[in-house]
Amino acid sequence: MKFEIVKKLETELEKLSRELLVDLPQELQKAAAYGDLSENAEYDAAKQRKQFVESRIGQLQKRISEITSINMNAIPKDRVGLGSRVLLSDLDSDSEIVYTFVFPEEVDPEKGKISLASPIGKSLVGKEEGDEATVITPKGRRNFEIVELKTYHDLSPKK
Repeated sequence: MKFEIVKKLETELEKLSRELLVDLPQELQKAAAYGDLSENAEYDAAKQRKQFVESRIGQLQKRISEITSINMNAIPKDRVGLGSRVLLSDLDSDSEIVYTFVFPEEVDPEKGKISLASPIGKSLVGKEEGDEATVITPKGRRNFEIVELKTYHDLSPKK
């Protein structure tokens, strides 16, 4: 199974690879044609962009490798982990909230997508439906109960 985030990272990688191999050499060649490289702002800007693109390509390749090497079968089928969606009851305010635990690149708190490294994620990882957890947030201590848990295995398309 290929994660959506991997597709997104691969698209960025393809775009940057094209820029590195096609666009930047042309820009460097054009800037070099202006003459004296010691005072050539266009040439310096293109060189700096090339260094940035090379660095970003390395980061993307490493991250894609890390994500694709995750053994999804090792993710628990009955406990909160990567890819889980939880319906939480806030025991202090009697309200409910849904969170989905995603890769750091996908975090969007406004859409309920949070990381397992977040305070809520750290408090809930490994917990089961019906478990309670106390979370220390910037707004203070909050108490939750896991009302419903759907793991990665429940949510992923069946083959």
